[in-house]
Amino acid sequence: MKTSRIVGLVVAALVLLAGLGLAAAGGVLTWAARTQTDAAGFMSTPTGRFATDTVAVTVDELDLRDDTPGPWGAAGRPWPAVLTVRLRASATDDGKPVFLGLAPAARVHEYLHGAPHDIVDEIRDEPFTPAYRRIAGDATPAPPATQNFWVAADQGLTDTEITWDVEPGEWAVVLMNADGSPGVSAGVQAAARSPLLAPLGIGLLAAGIVLVLVGALVLAAALIGASRDTSPDALAGTAPGIYPVAVTGALEPAVGRGLWLIKWLLVLPHVVVLGLLWIVFGLATVVAFFAILFTGRYPRALFDFNVGVMRWTWRVAFYAFSACGTDRYPPFTLARADYPADLDVAYPDRLSRGLVFVKWLLALPHLVITGIFGAGLAAVVSPERTTGQGVDMPIWTGGLIGLLVLIALVTLLFRGAYPQQLFDLVMGMNRWNYRVWAYVALMTDEYPPFRLDQGPGEPQSGPSAPSGGTGRPAQPIATPRTLVP
Repeated sequence: MKTSRIVGLVVAALVLLAGLGLAAAGGVLTWAARTQTDAAGFMSTPTGRFATDTVAVTVDELDLRDDTPGPWGAAGRPWPAVLTVRLRASATDDGKPVFLGLAPAARVHEYLHGAPHDIVDEIRDEPFTPAYRRIAGDATPAPPATQNFWVAADQGLTDTEITWDVEPGEWAVVLMNADGSPGVSAGVQAAARSPLLAPLGIGLLAAGIVLVLVGALVLAAALIGASRDTSPDALAGTAPGIYPVAVTGALEPAVGRGLWLIKWLLVLPHVVVLGLLWIVFGLATVVAFFAILFTGRYPRALFDFNVGVMRWTWRVAFYAFSACGTDRYPPFTLARADYPADLDVAYPDRLSRGLVFVKWLLALPHLVITGIFGAGLAAVVSPERTTGQGVDMPIWTGGLIGLLVLIALVTLLFRGAYPQQLFDLVMGMNRWNYRVWAYVALMTDEYPPFRLDQGPGEPQSGPSAPSGGTGRPAQPIATPRTLVP
């Protein structure tokens, strides 16, 4: 495939990814504006309890200053009413009314100077847990309602409410007892409203749809061009074995002892490009799904592209992650190349229309096995999770293939030789993985065999192994079969 075609596919992937992101954001905002607002147009948070044995709880880091020049930026110039905030409080101590107020932060600091109070530093969810910073003191402030600096204020036992059109400045929110006494406890709910929410959502949704259409057009043009670039030699493929997916890899004797320590860094350019190409792979598979459903055929241009992505991925994996069987840097191409690792899939003349709906389901036993073979994510829960202060930390695990390759590479590092038996075993696992991927990606109807076909080359149905193979017979676990409705 020409470089210009690959660039076109990458550009299409970027445009489609941006379009999908904008469309998703716009859809969420539009949905929220239509379904998650009350009669007054406010979106509300759940009610959370704030409590302290001091005289007040404050949130005083609302720094909304804007010193940039412009009609709405400089001090003294009006801001548009793009956001309105509403706070509601209800006393949880019967018979003790609470006060809720908003004022300039400097005036609040002056009012509470010398009085013990708590400042909210952080609010954690699940469960709702505010974290406070205690300011010591022994003074007793005057009842808050007697002060004249409040921009918005209200007091009462229930449904205490303030509403504020956000303005620039440094502000503080104060929760107190109405008489200024210590021991404050109240449930507080915050809400916000903006007239820009619905228009912004519709605008992002429309922009996302436009970008998706543009990206689809660029993708179609690149794929059509790719089909014209395909030569007979490129279609020849690797000699098929007992399964239509052929995965080969030859362990080179000159593999260096220490280069594998930095191969993950050397292949970063490949990883970036492949990340984009796999997005296109997914989109092409969706298009192929409908093509197979209506015509029983996998469009050849899409098929050759997806095979190329898998081939490129296998070369990079063979070099750096899943085998480390060569020190030859993989080429940047979807086409077949003079390289120790290769992959090909035999193009099917016809495919079952019904299987497109259930291949992922039929492949579940294989997906469990390949999940053990390949890399995955494991969630690690921090010890503090039980107290509400921990987080789930995802970490990468290399799977069985990664473990075996690591053992082989450590052996290579200290003994200067890559264990051939480990290499053959790793090749069998990789071969199993790619067979399943091709089946789930709708590229073949032949059900993957439950068999670990080890060695560099594909096993043949005859007595001899393919060129470059080990000559070892396949190790059957079960007989392969074809599932066609």
